[in-house]
Amino acid sequence: MVNVFDVLQERGFIQQTTHEEEIKELLGKEKVTFYTGYDPTADSLHIGHFLQLMAMAHLQKAGHRPIVLIGGGTTMVGDPTGKTDIRKMLTEEEIKKNSERFKEQISKFLDFGEGKAIMVNNAEWLMDLNYIWFLREIGRHFSVNRMLTAECFKSRMEKGLSFLEFNYMLMQSYDFLELFRRYGCTLQLGGDDQWSNIISGVDLIRRVEGKPAYGMTFTLLTTSEGKKMGKTEKGAIWLDPEKTSPYEFYQYWRNVDDNDVINCLKLLTFVPMDEIRELEKLQGAEINKAKEVLAFEVTKIVHGEEEAIKSRDAAKALFEKGGVAGSIPSTEMEKENFEKGILVLDLLQEAGLTSSKSEGRRLVQQGGISINGEKITDINQVITLEWFEDNAIMIKKGKKVYHQVLIK
Repeated sequence: MVNVFDVLQERGFIQQTTHEEEIKELLGKEKVTFYTGYDPTADSLHIGHFLQLMAMAHLQKAGHRPIVLIGGGTTMVGDPTGKTDIRKMLTEEEIKKNSERFKEQISKFLDFGEGKAIMVNNAEWLMDLNYIWFLREIGRHFSVNRMLTAECFKSRMEKGLSFLEFNYMLMQSYDFLELFRRYGCTLQLGGDDQWSNIISGVDLIRRVEGKPAYGMTFTLLTTSEGKKMGKTEKGAIWLDPEKTSPYEFYQYWRNVDDNDVINCLKLLTFVPMDEIRELEKLQGAEINKAKEVLAFEVTKIVHGEEEAIKSRDAAKALFEKGGVAGSIPSTEMEKENFEKGILVLDLLQEAGLTSSKSEGRRLVQQGGISINGEKITDINQVITLEWFEDNAIMIKKGKKVYHQVLIK
C-alpha cells in the first residue's frame, strides 16, 4: 500500500517536517490522529485554507483521523504571523458567527461520520483558563529569547509586537497539548508560515508529557514567481459562493498562468499523477486543455459537479459563441435608470467593476471596456434601454472579466 507521506511529497505539499523519517514510518504503519487549526477571522474560508483541506483529505483517504480545530479562543488574541500590523479585534459574537460558517464549509471536504473526522473549538479550554496556572504550568517551558527569533514575530518587531499577540504561540502550543491529551493527537499540520508555532507545540508535548509529537508544514499557494495566489481585483477567492460565484471561481482557475497550472492540479485536485504527467507534456495553446481540467475539477470539489458543469458551459458560451449564460456574475438594476440613461462610468461603478470614476475613465481610455461586444471609447457614453437584449447587457472588462447587467 502506498504511504500517504509519499503521495503528499510527490504532489508537492510537504515543505518542512520536525522528524521526517519518524513521521513517514508512523503514517505507513498505524492510524495517526492529526490536526490543523483555522482561526475564524472572516465569514468564509478562502483558497489558501482549501490547500490545507486537500492535504487533510488525502490523509483521511489513507485511513488517518483528522481533527479540525476552530480557533474560537485564539481568534480573540490574533495570530501575528505574516502581519505588519495588529489584527482587527473581533467581538465574541462575530467570532461565533464566523466559526459556524467555517464548520459548514469544512464539512463538505472531510467525512465527519462516526469514528471519522472530529471538529472542536479551542474556546472550550482557552476561554476559562486560569492565567496564573497557565503561566506556571505552560509559560515556564518557553524561552523569551528563543521566541523572539521566531519568523512569526520578526515582521512585527520594528513596528512593535503587543504582549497580547506574544501570547499566541503559547496558546497554539497549548492547543496541541490539549488535543494530545484528549484525542491522542500526535501530528500538527499547517501552512509553512506556521512553522515556529508548530515546533513550539511539538516541543511542549515532549517536555510536559515526555512523549513524541510531530509537526509538518505544507507549501503556501504561490505562483511560479513566488507571489501568493488566490487574489483578484475584487479581493480574495472565497469558498462561499455568495462571496465568489462558482463562475468567477471557475474562471480564476481557467485563467491561471501557464507556469502554474500543473502545480495547481497537483495541490488542488485529486486528478491522478499519471494523468497530470500527461497534461504536463502539453505545449502552446494545448495548455488550455490542462487549465480546463483544473478549473472543472477544483470547482467540482468546492461547489459540486452541477455548478462546475454550469460554469464550464457558461464559459464556452461566452468564448465560443458569444452567448449569455446564467452562471456569469450579474447585477440587477432598476429599469428607470436606463429609461433616462446612465453614464458608462456610473454603470461600471454600480456593477462593482470599478471602485471609482477615475478607474473607469482610465479603462475606457485604454480600450478595456466593451458592452455587447462593442468597444466603448467615449467616457461620456450614455447607456439606455436600446442597448439591452432580452433585458440584459454583457460588459467585458479587460480580456477575462465578464459581467451581466439585468433589468429588474
